[in-house]
Amino acid sequence: MAPAMKVEEVRRAQRAEGPATVLAIGTATPDHCVYQADYPDYYFRITKSENLTELKDKFKRMCDNSQIRKRYMHLTEEILVENPNLCAYMAPSLNARQDIVVTEVPKLGKAAAHKAIKEWGQPTSRITHLVFCTTSGIDMPGCDYQLVKMLGLRPSVNRLMMYQQGCYAGGTVLRVAKDLAENNRGARVLVVCSEITAMTFRGPSETHLDSMVGQALFGDGAAAVIVGSDPDEAVERPLFQLVSASQTILPDSEGAINGHLREAGLTFHLLKDVPVFICKNIERALADAFTPLGIDDWNSIFWVAHPGGPAILDQVEAKINLDKVRMSTTRHVLSEYGNMSSACVLFILDEMRKRSVEDGHTTTGEGLEWGVLFGFGPGLTVETVVLHSVPITTSAAI
Repeated sequence: MAPAMKVEEVRRAQRAEGPATVLAIGTATPDHCVYQADYPDYYFRITKSENLTELKDKFKRMCDNSQIRKRYMHLTEEILVENPNLCAYMAPSLNARQDIVVTEVPKLGKAAAHKAIKEWGQPTSRITHLVFCTTSGIDMPGCDYQLVKMLGLRPSVNRLMMYQQGCYAGGTVLRVAKDLAENNRGARVLVVCSEITAMTFRGPSETHLDSMVGQALFGDGAAAVIVGSDPDEAVERPLFQLVSASQTILPDSEGAINGHLREAGLTFHLLKDVPVFICKNIERALADAFTPLGIDDWNSIFWVAHPGGPAILDQVEAKINLDKVRMSTTRHVLSEYGNMSSACVLFILDEMRKRSVEDGHTTTGEGLEWGVLFGFGPGLTVETVVLHSVPITTSAAI
């Protein structure tokens, strides 16, 4: 009788050999598009707040300074007319909001996942893990369960449902997917972030201007990625390697961003100091991530930063003397989609690999080898992912 395998041998056999790698990306938005130039008039009309002329002027300035051109939203005027409590600032409306997001969040996630799977080009039976993330509603069984049914994934797929993480979670899902892919040989992880503002839309408040900041910035969108180690390059196309990933809470930042689920939906409260907290700590986060690689020139790496708002991007650039071109892809996504919470950084990754091909670069990171992905959100929590771009193939920009 042969001796039993040792635990160490079992572990070695279970683990992948190479780093977790993004193998495909897909994105989706609702059909309904709103243009920022028109939004103040629409917002104050639909919420029956046109008498608040001074407040409307403030909101218009917020929209004008947002650097956003357009956003996509599931909530149409027809839906809001049918659900007037959504248009008040604090009216009981949780049931109506939940009825919308429980259906629409997995549906939008499905649209993004379909695109990622199509690009990946492999059968869904090869998907071993599913990570689903949303800040839009809570339900049991969750969006992960619904997506398994919608996509026809195997019942034995290993699921993880992440609710109420906030804007930093685009980094969190990649950190989790990295661990799953590298510790399970042959794993293919489907990651989906799907966000719909039906939980947070509300009318203006003269006493809570921070709520209006959210109304001027947030949009709906879903993004999906396939992550796996040791890609078979005969049938799979690597895009970005996930080299390291970490999470930290910024010192003395408690209460800077808060979200609370109430009968009136999900309320957000933001301090003006959020950009200051982030830029004060950005160099430390970069040094912790890149010192082991011998990198200290922040203009020599490509950037994927959660566009929580233009002030964050502006102050980070100023703090570390970052060339404007480094954040151009991030700013493009902010302009064309707004702040889509967890999905944003995945939209930026998608746009970056496409631009890299269109501009004739040699790697998916706009011609640069190393890059950083930052997620910022409640806590204040910062997710830092070190990325390594791969040489561009003719099919890298599907």
